[in-house]
Amino acid sequence: MTRRTGVLILLCSLSAITFLDRLAIAVTEPGIRADLRLGPDQWGWVLGAYVLANALFEIPSGARGDRRGQRSELTRIVTWWSGFTVATGWCRNFVQMVGARFLFGLGTAGAYPNASGVIARWFPEQEHARAQGAVWAAGRLGAALAPLLLVPLERVFGWRAVFWVMGVIGVAWAIVWWMSFRPPHERAEEIGHDQLRDVAARAEIPWRQLISLPQLWLIMAAYFCYAWGSWFFFGWFTTWMVRGEGFTVEQMGIFASFPFLMAMLGNIVGGWLSRNLVLRVGAIKAYRWVTAGSLAVGAALLTAMSMVHGHVAIVALATASFGVMDLMLPSAWAMCMGLGGRCGGTATAMMNTAGNLGGWVCALAFGYLVKETDNYSRPLQLIAVMVLVAAFLFARVNCSQGLRDA
Repeated sequence: MTRRTGVLILLCSLSAITFLDRLAIAVTEPGIRADLRLGPDQWGWVLGAYVLANALFEIPSGARGDRRGQRSELTRIVTWWSGFTVATGWCRNFVQMVGARFLFGLGTAGAYPNASGVIARWFPEQEHARAQGAVWAAGRLGAALAPLLLVPLERVFGWRAVFWVMGVIGVAWAIVWWMSFRPPHERAEEIGHDQLRDVAARAEIPWRQLISLPQLWLIMAAYFCYAWGSWFFFGWFTTWMVRGEGFTVEQMGIFASFPFLMAMLGNIVGGWLSRNLVLRVGAIKAYRWVTAGSLAVGAALLTAMSMVHGHVAIVALATASFGVMDLMLPSAWAMCMGLGGRCGGTATAMMNTAGNLGGWVCALAFGYLVKETDNYSRPLQLIAVMVLVAAFLFARVNCSQGLRDA
């Protein structure tokens, strides 16, 4: 196994743990809300607290990794979020839960931008989308495992034990990462000097140049809209199944994993498809076609999903919609890395910040709309509209008009 493969395996395991932790709050929602007596609007704030904190600290963490190196930054990130994953299990009321989730989100901020920074330094440019596809596929696998593993764990030991177990797993990963990962300039002979971006020669982040890039703002707007769709599945989907469409908790524990399994496949196929299209038609057209096409189809499937009520049809449409939407993720992140140049970690942090803000607005809006209308389908139709807007915006992004390396 090459050193590069080992790095990718570490990043993939990080991604899987990240989504297990993210989905833990969603799959334990029935037990938490019953125990703490939370309404739908309060639950929207519990979900939104994490997303808001993630948005606020995404850029500082991504930039810190670009300046000081991803080894120390990812160790800090995972150790921090694991601590507040454990703290979530100790919460006794609404305020404590919102605070713990906010601090958890503050810790997780920058995980994927720093992973992108590692990919930018360890992999040649034509491999970026495929490496991103592997990382995001692993995350979706973690999300798929969440209901399958954590619902039975909750049933036996209670919802609090779920967060304690996940916190211990995170700390174990941080220890392995710190002990085994080394920057590429210390392993130059193993990855090839022609592909090396020397981490030792880090410069300050050119904020003025990044902020003045119109295409970066365009992809941030696109990701803001897209994130309404993804964060529905991360936060409200399991609640929508149980409270909106009449699934039992046991059924949710099985069928909620289906969209994430399809999303895992979507990321793998998306990374392969993007790489081959880039070689044939170039990065600009390839990334536009994959992102815009996937999101347009995903929006249509979400709309259909909001209109049916049979359990089989719901599971089928949910599985297809998230799988198709996730087909675009490797292209979107590779597109943003191209715009950021040597500051790919910072650029992707800016994009992901916009996405987290979109997810935060979605989490709150969904809860308040449910409270006012007592209807779970109308918020889903709004989400479909936002995903369609994202498709239109991604079709206009030109990844060649970014920051050029000096």
